[in-house]
Amino acid sequence: MADSPSRPNNPASPQMTDVATLRQRARANIDEGAVTPSYSADRDTVLKMLNDALATEIVCVLRYKRHYFMAQGLSSESVKAEFNEHAAEEQEHADRIAERIVQLGGAPDLNPATLATRAHSEYVEATSLVEMIRENLIAERIAIESYREMVEYLDGKDPTTHRMMRDILAVEEEHAEDLNSLLQGMKSN
Repeated sequence: MADSPSRPNNPASPQMTDVATLRQRARANIDEGAVTPSYSADRDTVLKMLNDALATEIVCVLRYKRHYFMAQGLSSESVKAEFNEHAAEEQEHADRIAERIVQLGGAPDLNPATLATRAHSEYVEATSLVEMIRENLIAERIAIESYREMVEYLDGKDPTTHRMMRDILAVEEEHAEDLNSLLQGMKSN
């Protein structure tokens, strides 16, 4: 069999499936949507992880919003702005995660009765500005640890979800650094 000009027989080039096979696979199980036969993660496990992450993000949105509205004191305006920004970014994360759940053939679990039990972080109301910052920092640290584990699990199995969770993890790390800086600033005052 002669080599195709578009696919040289080179040990350094990747092994690619022939076009006819790709076309055949795409037509089979079309109801699976974006999940093709080469998807190697356990979809039920990924969907559970994503729904837990979704619950975590929603609880974080709610906590940040409460803290935004309840923050008072001389230093509260800059802290409130940070809380509001973080709430918006957490909502963006929740939306991305919910969209990915649907792409994988699942359903986003937004049941209010179980959100808090499925979320990795806790909803702590807190009363003082320092307590609010601390509780949000703790929640971010929890998200960092759990999302890092998700990223490790997904590596090599689900590149799209892996990339999404890696991107979300990076933002959670930024949030933790922001909150840590605020907390250090509060301690020095």
